[in-house]
Amino acid sequence: MYHVKSRKTNREKRRLSIRNKIYGTFETPRLSVFRSNKDIYAQIIDDEKSGTIVEFSSKKLKSAKGTTKTQKSFEVGKEISKLALEKGIKSVVFDRGGYRYHGRVKAVAEGAREGGLKL
Repeated sequence: MYHVKSRKTNREKRRLSIRNKIYGTFETPRLSVFRSNKDIYAQIIDDEKSGTIVEFSSKKLKSAKGTTKTQKSFEVGKEISKLALEKGIKSVVFDRGGYRYHGRVKAVAEGAREGGLKL
């Protein structure tokens, strides 16, 4: 018999491979994205201090009624960039969390760019 790898373990391997290359500092922290079936979460992390600076999710959106998940993801990107600019963060490195840069993950990045962050 052969061992079938699950999607979750494959994503975890990709995530760790990405994390070996990406490191968030105080000047350019890491914008990390987590995608569930229902919501999307984004947080800006300083890896030197091992702490979250800013976080936002689609659960916190006020006008989420009647919009698609991709539209919510774009709004999450805009909100996280607004919160980051208030904290004095102008540029970040993007951590896609093992997901493909496509759909909702791409929408978060585009929303953050439109909000004023440099990725």
